[in-house]
Amino acid sequence: MQVRPLQDRVLVERLEEETKTASGIIIPDNHAEKPAQGKIVSVGPGYRLNDGTVRSLDVKEGDKILFGKYSGTEVKVEGQEYLIMKEDDILGVLH
Repeated sequence: MQVRPLQDRVLVERLEEETKTASGIIIPDNHAEKPAQGKIVSVGPGYRLNDGTVRSLDVKEGDKILFGKYSGTEVKVEGQEYLIMKEDDILGVLH
């Protein structure tokens, strides 16, 4: 099964963060925060403007992004967890 986001939404897979600090301390899973970085898996067609035209999104599939801590809606597709969020919830693209 594949999910195709609608309008200005994107489907994001969270990227796992390091479980060890720079000084070598290992962070247990129950104290680690959910990562605020992800990879875009799928994008919607874009915004529908008042004149009826569609403006495409600034992000594309494969982009690595930063997003807010409470952004998006968590969904589970075939056992894999994803986030669906609006493009407005994306804080930036990592290069």
